[in-house]
Amino acid sequence: MSSVHPPSPTADRRPNRLAGESSPYLLQHAHNPVEWFPWGPEAFEEARRRRVPIFLSVGYSTCYWCHVMERESFENPSIGAQMSRDFVCIKVDREERPEVDDIAMHACQALTGRGGWPTSVFLTPPGARAETDPGLEPFWAGTYFPPEPRHGLPSFQQVLGGIANAWNTQREQVLGQSERIADMLRELLGQRTLPVRLGAHEIDSATNALVRMYDRVYGGFGTAGSGPKFPQPVFLEFLLDRFADPVDDATKGAIKAALMHTLDRMTLGGIHDQLAGGFHRYSVDPAWVVPHFEKMLYDNAQLASTYARASEAFGEDADEPDALYARTVRLTLDYALREMQLPGGAFASAQDAEVDGMEGANYLWTPDDLAQTLTSDEASFAAHVYGLDRGPNFKDPHHEHLPPKNVLLLGERPEEIAARFNLTTEQFYARLDQIRWKMLGARAKRTQPLRDDKVIVSWNGLMLSALAHGAMLLRESRYLDAANRAAAFILSAMRNDKGELVRVWRDGRVGTTAVLEDYAMLAQGLIAMHRASTRLNRGTAPQLERALSILDEAFALFACPDTGALFDTRDGRDDLVVRAISRADGAMPSGQSVMLHALLDAHEITRDDKHLERAGRLLAAMSRAVHDTPLGAINSTRALRRVLALDPALLDRFGMTESPERFGPDLDPSEPIAPPVEVFADVDGFHLAEGDMQEFTIELRIREGFHITANQPYDESTTGKRVDGLEGLQVGVTGGRGVILSCDYPAGTPFEPAIAKGTLAPILVHSGTVRLDITALRTTDAWEGEPKVAVRFQACNDRECLQAMTAVLEVGMTRKEA
Repeated sequence: MSSVHPPSPTADRRPNRLAGESSPYLLQHAHNPVEWFPWGPEAFEEARRRRVPIFLSVGYSTCYWCHVMERESFENPSIGAQMSRDFVCIKVDREERPEVDDIAMHACQALTGRGGWPTSVFLTPPGARAETDPGLEPFWAGTYFPPEPRHGLPSFQQVLGGIANAWNTQREQVLGQSERIADMLRELLGQRTLPVRLGAHEIDSATNALVRMYDRVYGGFGTAGSGPKFPQPVFLEFLLDRFADPVDDATKGAIKAALMHTLDRMTLGGIHDQLAGGFHRYSVDPAWVVPHFEKMLYDNAQLASTYARASEAFGEDADEPDALYARTVRLTLDYALREMQLPGGAFASAQDAEVDGMEGANYLWTPDDLAQTLTSDEASFAAHVYGLDRGPNFKDPHHEHLPPKNVLLLGERPEEIAARFNLTTEQFYARLDQIRWKMLGARAKRTQPLRDDKVIVSWNGLMLSALAHGAMLLRESRYLDAANRAAAFILSAMRNDKGELVRVWRDGRVGTTAVLEDYAMLAQGLIAMHRASTRLNRGTAPQLERALSILDEAFALFACPDTGALFDTRDGRDDLVVRAISRADGAMPSGQSVMLHALLDAHEITRDDKHLERAGRLLAAMSRAVHDTPLGAINSTRALRRVLALDPALLDRFGMTESPERFGPDLDPSEPIAPPVEVFADVDGFHLAEGDMQEFTIELRIREGFHITANQPYDESTTGKRVDGLEGLQVGVTGGRGVILSCDYPAGTPFEPAIAKGTLAPILVHSGTVRLDITALRTTDAWEGEPKVAVRFQACNDRECLQAMTAVLEVGMTRKEA
């Protein structure tokens, strides 16, 4: 299976400097008519010599819009000539160099309010201010740009021309902008904070926020009925922890509902490959139907672990046919072993979203496809089970001429479908699996998505954990055997000449040295393997000893002696404007938060207090992030929960119970800390007949130090750069139909963040207490579901904006028949 997109026939076939790289993403661009450089000293010196800015393009091999921009712009000879003339052009594979991607993405988000790939960033050259100036400071950024203006975006050629002109005619302003952005990045990514008080309040805050964010219609987290939807394993893992806690019945019921509904909808939906197993990256709709079709190793590894934990938490018998979560684990791991495991035992990183330039082409089906593959009875059965008898659900937005097709999905749990056919669940699966393998065989004859076959240590570490969890749940040693082969490969082949762990291996070549997340996730995977070996009575294994060695090596390389935090990278990197300390958990948990759990695991197994002491210092360094944004640092909030259960006195020893920075003489440190915003209504509920109106008031109490964005974030009379993607305050209905809400929103007060002085237009915000007068109107629409009041808001402080949240109020709106 090839891992490199072939060059376009219209492209200049003369290879550029990327031809000597091993990254599949860089090799995809090796024949562009652009003088691309890889990230490194040669490119930096060329920019210094020519005194021109650097154009940095960051992406990855399975990124759909990266392919689009390449076809439209980077393969265009005239655009390539303009790029090469006015800039030194650098290509970066974000998966190879996450530390470069992190800086580029934060710069893009700071300058535009949004992010994504491809990330397009312009940097100052070394020597821009003086000979000793290291340069590489971002001063302008964006993501995808089209070859001609459309959808409110300038053409890429306009961007290139504008930046080159600004560099030549307004250099002082450009350098001033780069200095501000670099200072902001150092503040945001490199800050070292004092310990602050932590306790059960952060855990409760995160729990309550997730329960409020849970989409009661489709599952997942975010505004009800809005897409796209991401699996977010870090949220699910936290709720699985909380489900095991001795919480009140109402909280336990809410957690269970959020977990099971979300897990069910994902595994039954189109985001789950119903034939081969494995999960696509995310769904473009709120109902998990149409995925963005790329498959990432890190998603599948995390989700396999999550479903394994859920199977145990909800009491499934993994041997029974109605154990849906256990079946999901088996299908996911078998997919990884079949399609992602490389000959040496380690795992490739991803499969592409597109085939022959069309997204998801390999995965789509029509009734005619079924008829050509199956018997008539099988085709009828498959059409009903997989939803083809309900009409097509996918229309390619990029190729309007193509007919609509179907993403395969299950509309109900298997036992419910089986009952309609008068089958047991076991009989249903026996029939379905026979059909599934026939369809999978037919699909294998189609052009297959390309695979990025580079091995990434951190992602493989997550897969080691998944295989260990699967082996324990399913009691199948073959999964542990696969983990042992992968671990052996990483520990032997993924070292450089100095014996240092490297991040990437491909085709016999090793890449740059490993970063913190590689060490953390590898250690955690090895510890999970140790536990699986113990549970399966496989005898003494060397995984624990290797994991402890990896932990020691990580602290020697990444520890900040002043704070106990761990840097993302080694010391001595002069090609980064900041040595970052990442605290946020997203599609993958941060290296620091994974290290926290690995240390706690090591202490639980060995009872060596060294690991607990390290965990305490690291949690103290993370405490500001956990306190300010328990959801944003959710995996560290999980670790806080473990520490409170294991040794609460650890918080005292490392300064997490008192904080002069936070507590003044009038504040009682024993009081729980409120979430950023609390929302209340002055009514418990009301009845509405058709045409009835009901007035009530909602009050938002905003914690000191925070504000929320007004309904209209900007005064239309103001000028200046605006942040895209800010969510304004909004009140609406969720969970049903038949009633609408109207609100006369207050205007808000202008606010300009200190870190963005002079670069952005003032934002209109609310702080303190905000009261909203609401009118509910019963409409003529049919009453459906259980309508609830939903308040959507985005809380920010002076440094950052939290993810927008939805508070669903227990205001019972019921219909009154005339």
